[in-house]
Amino acid sequence: MNKKTTLIVFYTAVAAICVGILAIVNLFIVPRMKAKGAETEAFIHVGQEQHQEWFPIEKDLNATNQAGEAVKLSDLRGKVWVVAEFFAICPHCAVRNGAELRVIYDEFKDNPDFQMVCISVDPETDNTERLAEYANALGAEVDDWWFLTSGDEKATHDYLENTLKFFGIRERSDPADIEANGRFQHDMGLLVVDRNFNVIGKWPLADARSEEGRAQNPDLYEKLKADMFARIKAELEKPVAADN
Repeated sequence: MNKKTTLIVFYTAVAAICVGILAIVNLFIVPRMKAKGAETEAFIHVGQEQHQEWFPIEKDLNATNQAGEAVKLSDLRGKVWVVAEFFAICPHCAVRNGAELRVIYDEFKDNPDFQMVCISVDPETDNTERLAEYANALGAEVDDWWFLTSGDEKATHDYLENTLKFFGIRERSDPADIEANGRFQHDMGLLVVDRNFNVIGKWPLADARSEEGRAQNPDLYEKLKADMFARIKAELEKPVAADN
């Protein structure tokens, strides 16, 4: 075998090895990384600084609920309510937050002054039919658990981030990431709003319950949940102000 032939054989072998390595990476390593990313994404905001002083809700949001009714968040003045971000085809909302919200709902739904609110971060896709299907899957009654779409993505994101102070919403661009985790990455925290339209706290229960959350602080979820429930109960025991 002459020198030229030897070089051709050598580089052909190197190329074949590289192709094999890339195939292994794409078939085994990348999916594991994406799966791990989906697991750790839930824990992304745990430990970040939270708002130390809570605040009044200074702007209203006009939206449509799962029954096709036009509503406003200000309609809930006089009630104590929990609000969360979601979107109907998010693969994590039902698993991580949906189950959590159902537990809260079951605990407080018999109190006529309590309300649950889920606001879609994908309002241009989440029509009332999708909202109704999602609500039915969670056993939500429209009288005390709203699933809302405003119909305007930009305005909704601005409201959620700048008025309710949720963490920023990020739109994913990688098709594989979208398929695994949905179009949007959004805050999984739960806000509690008092009778006077003030946000009084935020509880990242889904993050604390995640595998990473449990590993970092095994007792955090139970502590946060107990604290949140105690705060809701305390607010519900307060009398309704005369101007409500």
